[in-house]
Amino acid sequence: MKIAILGSGESGVGAALLAKARGYDVFVSDKGEIKGEYKFKLQQAGIPYEEGQHTESRILDANEIIKSPGIPEKAPLVQEAYARQIPVISEIEFAGRYSKAKFICISGTNGKTTTTLLTYHLLKSAGLNVGLAGNIGESLAEKVIEDTYDYYVLELSSFQLDGMYSFKADIAVLLNITPDHLDRYNYSMENYALSKLRLTQNQTSEDYFIYNQEDPLIFQYFKPAAFAGQTIPFALEKREHAKAWFEGNKMVLGFAPGNATVSTENSPLIGKHNQYNSLAAVSVAKLLGLTEAQIEAALATFENAEHRLQKIGEADGVLYINDSKATNVEAVWFALEGIKQPIVWIAGGVDKGNDYETLKPFAKEKIKALICLGKDNEKLKTSFGGIVPEIRETQRVEEAVQMAKDLATAGDVVLLSPACASFDLFNNYEHRGHRFMEAVREIALKYS
Repeated sequence: MKIAILGSGESGVGAALLAKARGYDVFVSDKGEIKGEYKFKLQQAGIPYEEGQHTESRILDANEIIKSPGIPEKAPLVQEAYARQIPVISEIEFAGRYSKAKFICISGTNGKTTTTLLTYHLLKSAGLNVGLAGNIGESLAEKVIEDTYDYYVLELSSFQLDGMYSFKADIAVLLNITPDHLDRYNYSMENYALSKLRLTQNQTSEDYFIYNQEDPLIFQYFKPAAFAGQTIPFALEKREHAKAWFEGNKMVLGFAPGNATVSTENSPLIGKHNQYNSLAAVSVAKLLGLTEAQIEAALATFENAEHRLQKIGEADGVLYINDSKATNVEAVWFALEGIKQPIVWIAGGVDKGNDYETLKPFAKEKIKALICLGKDNEKLKTSFGGIVPEIRETQRVEEAVQMAKDLATAGDVVLLSPACASFDLFNNYEHRGHRFMEAVREIALKYS
């Protein structure tokens, strides 16, 4: 059987290695340049590849195509494959065929990385034999070659879900659905929402769907009556049908014997959005048999991924936070909601059609200054002019940090939470976040 793989990133190369290990005739094609580390892996495994082009005759000769999530369904080569009735699947779909482990699959427009990492941390801290993979940046397929884990915690994007057909989640988690990537879904919110809900496909009466009961789009498009599995809706406060909720700083797990409670007093996560994330992760942990004591101990030791409300340090009573991953308005809303102190806000970049209306109440209440870090800041300045007392702009991250340092006083927070993509001044949001952290350490914290 011939398998062609489009894309040579983490998922593509992982799929190639698994296919080779399973005895398939594999060919990898990438229209761009293949990174050295991935090229080395392909060479070591004796897998033929090409870069800088797609040789259609060879790709369309395959019995099955595994597509990188970054390649859109509308791509002419993908459409031609469909026309010839060649199956086009995702790496996750392929890998799922060869694993005996149980899959905990987490998705949502915002919060999925934090929730994935927290879930993994809770399970691993309790001694479960658990692996981490998916959109988090690690290939499931490559891990499945040895398949030594009992559980995998997977972060899944809508693009990955689109290429999944037979795969089944043992526990599916959906945090929220808000507008994003609509260009990939014919600008249809319904198409995007239904893509997210593919998370629940193929689930049976033995499987669980944990979801945010308060998310309007999940409520609109998910039909519990037609669902074969078991549901655990969660909410911030106790309400009808909720099976997990908060009372003060304690989570109540209504689906567990005796309405088990878990304290979040020692959790480092802040904001309502992280309450949702914590409810989802803790619900998974409880389903898999962790005790309240195990969960509380692990919550206290959790360290979130970089660029997600990441505390860099404090100087002269001013706390500096890197939230570079907040590339849309909703992610910034969660950051502004969670921080109670006055804020010097650094924002800007490539606008994604942003509507800042929902941020204006926070601007009036707690933003004392806005520093626009981008090439075109007119929309930010127009939106917040007359609301935020002080607005400045720059195209240099060092200058932005110096401005923030000058404007902030003891008790304030300097927050990088851009609401925009990073590609005007930086390679990606990670590059922007690292540059910000470097500047904070050198200028505000006075060390390098």
